[in-house]
Amino acid sequence: MRVEPFGVGSFVHAMKRGARGLPITKDMSDKLRFSRLLYFCNESHGDEYWERTTKELGMFQRPEIWRDREPLTRIVAWVLMPNHFHLLLEEINEGGISKFMQRLCGSMSAHHNAKYHEKGSVFQGGYKGRTIKSDSYLRQVIPYILVKNVFELYPGGYTKALREFDSAWQWGVEEFQFSSLPEYGGLRKWPSIEKGFVGEIFPDPVSFKKHAKEIILSRVGVPEELKALALE
Repeated sequence: MRVEPFGVGSFVHAMKRGARGLPITKDMSDKLRFSRLLYFCNESHGDEYWERTTKELGMFQRPEIWRDREPLTRIVAWVLMPNHFHLLLEEINEGGISKFMQRLCGSMSAHHNAKYHEKGSVFQGGYKGRTIKSDSYLRQVIPYILVKNVFELYPGGYTKALREFDSAWQWGVEEFQFSSLPEYGGLRKWPSIEKGFVGEIFPDPVSFKKHAKEIILSRVGVPEELKALALE
């Protein structure tokens, strides 16, 4: 899958995989840096040396002398997996998504090579992007990004997460740090996230959880006894 055509107002499901299936982050500091990159790389007038400039500030604190923030794109949802990541992006400026993805992935590769004394890109080719062409697809892709992927990392695995949906949901919202599920679950606010139109579809954590449960447990291949849970 390549990047499908899109314009301003389009939603795009972007994914980038590590070269040869290798991890794209190796330790906790790398993962935390990814969380910060989503914020600091998403600026029209970003500081090339943002990491050095913000070293003594809070995790998402901007220096007062910086210009008012003007995001390149709207980040609606995200999840960081061991060897890839998923983003749901909305094109709010012509070319904004492309520029953001270039900055994000370029910074990750440069940091990785400097830290681990390696060469080349951390990633396998360009990013893959699928344009969301219908409301129904948009409603399905968000649970896929935020719930299915997080559940795959649930202690005991994905099948156990399905059988223990509520416990797995709580784990994803309260304990797994590297996705925007806690935002949709009502636990925390990510500065990098702006739900926009999607916030109107899912106005509160209860409505999003109910929808996600129905979508995840109705997927092909899910045992009938688990599908029944979606009706509870």
